[in-house]
Parts: sequence; structure tokens; C-alpha cells
Amino acid sequence: MPVSQLIMGLLLVFTIGCALAVAFTRDLLTAAVVFMGQSLVMSIIWLILESPDLGITEAAVGAGIDSLLLFVALKKIHAIDSSIDHATEISIEKTTDMSTENHEIKENASLQEKAFSTEADPCEEAKQDGQEE
Repeated sequence: MPVSQLIMGLLLVFTIGCALAVAFTRDLLTAAVVFMGQSLVMSIIWLILESPDLGITEAAVGAGIDSLLLFVALKKIHAIDSSIDHATEISIEKTTDMSTENHEIKENASLQEKAFSTEADPCEEAKQDGQEE
């Protein structure tokens, strides 16, 4: 099997995978990005098939203009804002959880330090006993 056929097979599988991912994803921003990737792969396929005019057109229109129009439409319907806000909320929750855990760890460490500092050191006691005699 020649390498060119292997590459074409991989590009075909990637294109079909992108089409299925766009069809089944619920996040519109993800669908737009995957669609843009599928369009770029299609332009590579056209170039391999020795049709550079279709490859350039697919890259310019499919990956460029179509993706730009999809992003603008998602911005207009506030689909991009909500996904960014959701991601921000998740990162804030994780940061809050981490700071709470760090605070608890510091409290435990300070309690352990206090416990060790209040305990008598056996070596010190032996030295003091030796000096008293």
C-alpha cells in the first residue's frame, strides 16, 4: 500500500470523524471549531487530488469565511459568552476549593507545630538532668 493512499485514508477517516463530531456535539463553539478543522482537511484532500483551485477555495471559504460567520453568529446569540462564563465559573469554584484546602492544610500544620513545641524533648530533659547533678 503506497504512502499516498495511507495518507488519503487517514484524511478521509478524519473528515468523517469531524462530520460526526459536529453532528453529535451539544456545544456550538466546539462544533464551529471542528467544522473549521474539517474544512481545512478537505482543502488538503483537494490539493492531494491535484485540484489546487478547489483546495484554495475550500481553505478560504470553508475554513475562513464560513468559520468567521459562524463565530459572529455565535457571538450574536450569546453562545460564546455563556460557554466562557461557564468555564470561568468552574475555574472560580476550583480555585475556591483549592484555597479552602490550603487553609485547612495550614491550620493542621500549625496545630501539629504547636503540639510538637509543647511536648518536652527527651534529649533536653536528659541534658538538664545531667546538669542538675
